[in-house]
Amino acid sequence: MNRSAKMRSQNASGHPPSKALPRDDDDDDHVGEGAGAPGGGGGQTGKSRQMSGSTAVSYAKAHLLDLTGQPCEAVSSLNRTRDGWRVVLEVVELERIPQTTDILASYQVELDEDRELMGYQRINRYYRNAVDGEQ
Repeated sequence: MNRSAKMRSQNASGHPPSKALPRDDDDDDHVGEGAGAPGGGGGQTGKSRQMSGSTAVSYAKAHLLDLTGQPCEAVSSLNRTRDGWRVVLEVVELERIPQTTDILASYQVELDEDRELMGYQRINRYYRNAVDGEQ
């Protein structure tokens, strides 16, 4: 088992991560000078990477699925913060017939640059057919 596979097989608590979390070796979000390059920062190997917005969305979806058990239906908002990313995701909380009466919720998920969950909260609940646009 290679080093990155071992790191993916456990998280900080020693438990295996969710199968829904994207793999680190699929991510090509390298930004800035390489830390190993001459004059590139030397010992700061992990600090030269910044997570892209699309990667943040993938991780936010996976974390929310782990927490709520419900898949994400849509991405409503994506904002870079000082420490990482804030993503607002839409989730169907209760399916009904007809679908226009489904109950959806907006969740705000905050991630740091290391793809770790910093926090989440449900910020709105609404019927699918609600068109007022207010939250």
